[in-house]
Amino acid sequence: MRNVNNYKIAVAGTGYVGLSLAVLLAQNNTVTAVDIIPEKVDLINQRKSPIQDEYIEKYLAEKELDLTATLDAEAAYSAADFVVIAAPTNYDSHTQKFDTSAVEDVIRLVLKVNPDAVMVIKSTIPVGYTRSVREKFHTENILFSPEFLRESRALYDNLYPSRIIVGTDPGNERLVEAAHTFAGLLSAAALKEDIDILYMGFTEAEAR
Repeated sequence: MRNVNNYKIAVAGTGYVGLSLAVLLAQNNTVTAVDIIPEKVDLINQRKSPIQDEYIEKYLAEKELDLTATLDAEAAYSAADFVVIAAPTNYDSHTQKFDTSAVEDVIRLVLKVNPDAVMVIKSTIPVGYTRSVREKFHTENILFSPEFLRESRALYDNLYPSRIIVGTDPGNERLVEAAHTFAGLLSAAALKEDIDILYMGFTEAEAR
């Protein structure tokens, strides 16, 4: 990873997880939020929140944020150091499985346009998923970071996190460095001080 303070970050998905992270990280980094709904992209670019969240609304209106929303996922991912994946993974009660197709669509496109980017899965996924998807796509450049956010309080929970957890591959020096860098970006953008930051293997992080 580059030793610079400002990273280029693409965030896939602008639900409460993705948008809160995009706003948080855009305080100190160049962030591009990617969505497939034109109305949401337009609202974000007008500094209006498409979701109800007091802190997101306030930060969009009042803070200097280096944040752009776009429909052009390919362009966003191709320029990114990190791609944060906050795509929906709805649980299907019939199959009793999470639908991870949207996550894998993002991974597939990132690998096509920018295989060196480090992807950070923030979506809700089953235990064992990160390891299996790395094997499926023959890539090591995937981290997992669980989120502990409440809907309509998501940015507040990112500004005052109970803890930051990043799942990484302890045997991969580049990925361990990337995990520390990403956790540092989250911590630097938060208002809370002395945040507990935990690094662990993928399965342990997924079980949190």
